[in-house]
Amino acid sequence: MTQELINLRNSILEQRYSDALAIVDELEGMGRQAILRNIQFLLLRLIIHLIKNQIEKRLTNSWANSIRSSIREIKKINLQDNKTSYYVKIDEWQSMLEDEFEEAIREASDEVMNGIYSPFQLTGMVDQDEVIHQSQTLLNLTYNYSVKELPAVIDNYLTQLPGGENWKLGKR
Repeated sequence: MTQELINLRNSILEQRYSDALAIVDELEGMGRQAILRNIQFLLLRLIIHLIKNQIEKRLTNSWANSIRSSIREIKKINLQDNKTSYYVKIDEWQSMLEDEFEEAIREASDEVMNGIYSPFQLTGMVDQDEVIHQSQTLLNLTYNYSVKELPAVIDNYLTQLPGGENWKLGKR
């Protein structure tokens, strides 16, 4: 990025404005890609914990915290600087969720039931449509609630997941 800034400065000083605008466009694209990579990482973490919940039929404080923090961070990152528009629109999540699901299966196979299932076995056990639906439901909350309101709303949603009522009551 440093080289791009040097080139931008030189283009402006030499009054090559079309070159400068092209560099600005390139920098904007690089920034957007970095934001999307961060969102993808958080989606991966979210999906892993929803897979674990679905297979193990329980919810731990650690999993709930991971789900909650993933959604809150996505809310913060996804909101553009103008505070009125989003990098990922509400109807654009499906393909991203499907892309991250495959990697989440591989990573979850290390964690579900202490790693007893291979990714191949886990793929056959997990209801992908349900995990993606749960993920989409949680992501939709980011468009309707503030960062401050989200934790309570997410916790309420989590009580509806397998083992969620026991988690709410502190039962193991």
